[in-house]
Amino acid sequence: MKHIQTDFINEALKSIGFKDLTKVQETVIPLLESNKDCIVEANTGSGKTHAFLLPIFEALKPENNEVQALILAPTRDLANQIYQFAGDIASRSEQPIIIDLFIGGSDRDQGLENLIKRQPHIVIGTPGRLYDLVIKENVLKAYTCKYFIIDEADMTLEHDFMDQVGAILDIVQPSATKAVFSATIPQGLKPFLKKYLKNPKTIDVHPDHISSLAIEHYFVKTKEQDRFIGLKKVVQAINPYLAIVFCNTKESSELVFNWMKQLSLNVVLIHGGLDYRKRKQLMKRIERLEFQYIVATDIFSRGIDIKGVSHIINYELPRRIDFYIHRTGRTGRVDFDGMAISLYEFNDNSYLDKLEEKGIKCVYKDIINKEIVDATVRHQRQKRERKENDLDLQAKLLVKKPKSIKPGYKKKYKQAVDSTKKKLAKKKYNKK
Repeated sequence: MKHIQTDFINEALKSIGFKDLTKVQETVIPLLESNKDCIVEANTGSGKTHAFLLPIFEALKPENNEVQALILAPTRDLANQIYQFAGDIASRSEQPIIIDLFIGGSDRDQGLENLIKRQPHIVIGTPGRLYDLVIKENVLKAYTCKYFIIDEADMTLEHDFMDQVGAILDIVQPSATKAVFSATIPQGLKPFLKKYLKNPKTIDVHPDHISSLAIEHYFVKTKEQDRFIGLKKVVQAINPYLAIVFCNTKESSELVFNWMKQLSLNVVLIHGGLDYRKRKQLMKRIERLEFQYIVATDIFSRGIDIKGVSHIINYELPRRIDFYIHRTGRTGRVDFDGMAISLYEFNDNSYLDKLEEKGIKCVYKDIINKEIVDATVRHQRQKRERKENDLDLQAKLLVKKPKSIKPGYKKKYKQAVDSTKKKLAKKKYNKK
């Protein structure tokens, strides 16, 4: 495979069905191999995990018993997934490659004991646990690492973790190659990145248009009814290979899970409140496709790679627009099509307008007799009425009501408002 020279890596890639490098891998691997720092904005499912793992394994020297790569991830689930991917590659090497996973919930004392005896070649972990081992206990010798990777940086570098990651970076040698990966890089992270990365190459490998992904984005109005009525219509209208039902809170996810169990659906619940060992066991069962539905919170929307997701159902729209993109990015991956179905209310209309501004083609649907049917005509009328109402409000703000009430004042006021509306509409049209 292009860029990959080491035989055991190529063998490992063939064994897991790798054929061609993705766009992000084609772009990032040569940069990391030439030791250039980089900031990579790429959607979940773009292959960014292997974009940093492959150059790390290419440069690895198993005979050197020291830490050569440090990889940080925001959640235990994502760190464990990276660990599994790295293990798949390392298993093909004739020389032993030691990879350690350090996350909350794992045996801390055993980890300390192992590090006193020997240092791993590759370290993968969450910021809090790595800070504990590198800074507090000083048993993990991170200063020898040649690669320092931060995955899902917008979450990994959240407020509580930024200082901890900074403290680890302070002891890493300046010559180490540093790479930051995330679907989005918030403005607030830029001072941090400027401090620790040297002349980084910024790479944006998002698709030219989000709607170019093989995902159909369907929106079903609840008509201000109980959401369970809408959800029941959705599950009756589809027969998914594997569907993820997203909720905004742990409490609502538990309600949805229990409701779906009552319908005798083959469903499992995943959220951050579950014990990590329990989540790990459930993930193995999910990978074996033992369930048809997964009810989840946004812990499941970032980085976790589940093959065969055919449908995403948003029981609730996520509060942040970028999380809608993260959620729906669970489907329509590799060579498969996907469908995202979201329940929405009248108050969500401006949210949907923002999605369209982001390049998502919103298709409005009704569900009648267990069939998903087009509702675009109704929605277009609602959208037109909404725009007219917006113009009406703007015009009324611009036209002052008369201080003294005289005969015919209402008619004159209405004429002034209508005239102002026409001017605003004409101005808006000319801008286009």
